[in-house]
Amino acid sequence: MVNVKGGAFRKRPPFTSTMILMPNTNTLNALREMFGERLQTTEEILSLHSRDISWHPPSLPEAVCYPESTDEVAEILRLCHTNRTPVVPFGAGTSLEGHIIPYAGGITIDLSRMSAIKAIHPIDRDCVVQAGVRKLQLNKALQPHELFFAAGPGIDASLGGIAASGASGANAVRYGTAKENIRALEVVTAEGKIVKTGSRVKKTSAGYDLTHLMVGSEGTLGIITEVTAILHPLPGYSAVAVVSFPTVQEAMEAAVAMIRQGLPLAMLEFMDEVVMRVINNYAGTDYAEQPTLFLEIHTDEALADIYRHRLSKIITEQHGSDFQWGSSPDEKARLWEVRYNVAHAILAIRPGGNTMSTDVCVPISRLAECILQSKAELAKINHVTPLFGHVGDGNFHISPNILVKNEEEIRLFQRINEELINRILKMEGTCTGEHGIGIGKKKYLEQELGQPAIDMMRAIKKALDPYHILNPGKIFDFY
Repeated sequence: MVNVKGGAFRKRPPFTSTMILMPNTNTLNALREMFGERLQTTEEILSLHSRDISWHPPSLPEAVCYPESTDEVAEILRLCHTNRTPVVPFGAGTSLEGHIIPYAGGITIDLSRMSAIKAIHPIDRDCVVQAGVRKLQLNKALQPHELFFAAGPGIDASLGGIAASGASGANAVRYGTAKENIRALEVVTAEGKIVKTGSRVKKTSAGYDLTHLMVGSEGTLGIITEVTAILHPLPGYSAVAVVSFPTVQEAMEAAVAMIRQGLPLAMLEFMDEVVMRVINNYAGTDYAEQPTLFLEIHTDEALADIYRHRLSKIITEQHGSDFQWGSSPDEKARLWEVRYNVAHAILAIRPGGNTMSTDVCVPISRLAECILQSKAELAKINHVTPLFGHVGDGNFHISPNILVKNEEEIRLFQRINEELINRILKMEGTCTGEHGIGIGKKKYLEQELGQPAIDMMRAIKKALDPYHILNPGKIFDFY
């Protein structure tokens, strides 16, 4: 055991599999011949690739390889397939359910050097990028074309990671998730074959939808090396609004009214009174410590006053207060800064803590009920437990700051998470709206979808990765 920031390394924690892994010495020697300095085994590099940004315990890979092309990824996988060596893809390291932690050891393939924007097609509103391209990098390149890539989290994730985890974020209420914003992929299979899953055209009926089989597969079916992404025009006018409410019920009723009345919402975020207090303590701000909505409207400037009037009417009907509105870049950045500081503010509650973020999603019609029930349960425990989320699409997070070495705290919030998931499944929701399954939600996936669906997934996995070398132990156990 080697103590590092974020927990203690575990070289090879057990995971369920009937597969017997062969020693990886031959693989490492061959990769060193192939990649030279681009194969790294230093403690610093292994440590960096041993964890994501979640509370899940880290585990060291045996080596980290830095390919620069799809062909090189294919070479790595052909070798690892032959030697039965586990492989984990790594993008920006921003996952939240242990997706990229190499619990079976083996090789981590870091795709960060595959960062070329290969083509931008403004008329067709799509682009082709390598998997290591980051979201902020892409959107900066798209600005001269007055386009942007809308899917993915607020954090600066890679396009390959966004695709592999099926990520979304605040923009999903208007622009959709990764699934709605990816048109085609280039994927390398476990055997090292390069597969094109689709084309750039807007519609096709050509065979199975391999693109969306791979989106959300978390590196268990193939390694994504290239993404054809759908783009959206920058809005002609955008404005950010922040408003507080006396109760959660009134905030949720206001949110539902905004959706039902067809306001052109690009984002609709909720933060409870606990989050607002944590933010004030962290940033020295003086926001009302009440349930609060943050929203952004994308429309034409000629319609802005109409939508602002409708919004003001909804706010008045639900007893909202402290209404702020900003349309200049500086005003918008100032208002959104509070929302984007949430993760840092939660980590600052207790130095050395980690977040254990839940990720449930329910139909909008059940959202207020679900949040109120959840807050009633949280009120019974003596712990600062923020609740916030993307309420425009029914997705919210309970995100406590926990000490990963405190087994009692971990058990407490695992129980709370389980009770929450049981609650939302009865409401026809899902255990994960955007973070994915990884290792953290495997048992809930079966509970949500049922054994026949898991059996179908296992059959697909077995067909595409018979030796179970691709990100083993993630999504479900392979046996």
